[in-house]
Amino acid sequence: MEWSVTLLLAGLIAALLWLFRLRSRRRVCLPPGPSGLPIIGNLLQLDKRAPFKTMLKLSKSYGPVMTVYLGRQRAVVLVGYDAVKEALVDQADDFTGRGPIPFLMRATRGYGLVISNGERWRQLRRFTLMTLRDFGMGRKGMEEWIQEESTHLLARIDDTKATPFDPTYFMSCTVSNVICCLVFGQRFSYDDQHFLSLLQIINETLMFGSSPFGQLYNIFPRLMERLPGRHQKVFARIEKLKEFIIKKIQEHQDTLEPASPRDYIDCFLNRLNQEKDIPTSEFHHNNLVATVLNLYLAGTETTSSTLRFALNVLVKHPEIQENMQQEIDTVIGRQRCPYMEDKKSLPFTDAVLHEVHRFMDIVPMSFPHYALQDISFRGYTIPKATFIIPLLHSVLKEEKQWDTPWSFNPQHFLDQKGNFKQNPAFLPFSAGKRACVGESLARMELFLFLASLLQRFTFSCSGGPDSVDLSPEYSSFANLPRRYEIIATPRR
Repeated sequence: MEWSVTLLLAGLIAALLWLFRLRSRRRVCLPPGPSGLPIIGNLLQLDKRAPFKTMLKLSKSYGPVMTVYLGRQRAVVLVGYDAVKEALVDQADDFTGRGPIPFLMRATRGYGLVISNGERWRQLRRFTLMTLRDFGMGRKGMEEWIQEESTHLLARIDDTKATPFDPTYFMSCTVSNVICCLVFGQRFSYDDQHFLSLLQIINETLMFGSSPFGQLYNIFPRLMERLPGRHQKVFARIEKLKEFIIKKIQEHQDTLEPASPRDYIDCFLNRLNQEKDIPTSEFHHNNLVATVLNLYLAGTETTSSTLRFALNVLVKHPEIQENMQQEIDTVIGRQRCPYMEDKKSLPFTDAVLHEVHRFMDIVPMSFPHYALQDISFRGYTIPKATFIIPLLHSVLKEEKQWDTPWSFNPQHFLDQKGNFKQNPAFLPFSAGKRACVGESLARMELFLFLASLLQRFTFSCSGGPDSVDLSPEYSSFANLPRRYEIIATPRR
């Protein structure tokens, strides 16, 4: 009897709190949205494997700016190019906040570039952009690193002797080594077992974050912390990755030559030493560990997944692969390695690479933004502490922006004369002040690696083009491509 009374009272309190929230919503003029339930909000209405698809459908009823509840957390969803651009670009200062995503908060303890706000974010972003550019991101020095790594990749694929292989391992090693050169000042052998175990951790982390279970952790972190499960194993594995980073930082401290910084860690340590007596400085050990973790995680798996997806596209559409090879043969030939300067003379290849990013739609809901104070937007009030979801999926697949948004079509980036044309709705790396710091590096890697691969090989699979499905294998936070065994036939 006492239990039933307690449950009844708890239910009444939850219902009253929900009604109070709804009244507050009307008072502050929140954007419209679907009604939800106490505690769980709109979770039952969302597709747990692809919530962005449900959000896109809901926007047809509630408009391009709408409110949903992910559990008890209020979120405002921005749908379509106009709404996303207006928020992230036109009102950039209002939308620079980053939401305290529980998974990332647990992994980094709130330190680092990705999850920070305010002065910490400003100092770390400015420093990271400047340092990465100094070490060649988007410039000649980085181009040479990628070209060198291409030779290792080509040799490994050549060793498959035109037999089926899963390219996941090769792509992860290749892309990760570029990040390792930037951050740690070294590359690792494809046979280094410790290196391979770290790549496995990175892969598992992104897959967990893209699983319904990972999203459940972000919605109910306090409950999940008390329960055993896969999330506890993932966090333990992330600690292994952090131990590797801490060890590398110590090695850098022991061999640091301030006048000759070798990489990102050296530059950070120099700044740390310069500002060690400034109490407000954000250049300290915790931010260094977390920011290196940010760069290593984000720079490895997303780009390697994009490369794997690009290979799936080539196998699925052999006519596209053939046209790219003909263009590359004409402009570059098969003897010298590709340079970024070549891209402007390869409009079809460039269009295919842009379409790979658009169609893959790798982070469909972007990283959530956050209202650091009340925001006035399109006549609505977005209250402080509201998550903001720029639905990049709705931009990259918007029918009024793309002729055939649901089909892979390089013509989206070509004019009637076959020249490359840009589209302002091409926002796979988001936009505004929180846009991906590694965008130019990711685009450079995709071009140089893929052009080198197409010079040397033709890609296929034993099941033929029809056996390849371009829809994602994992989908939620990130759209991850399906894994296939492909065949790389040397070109004669």
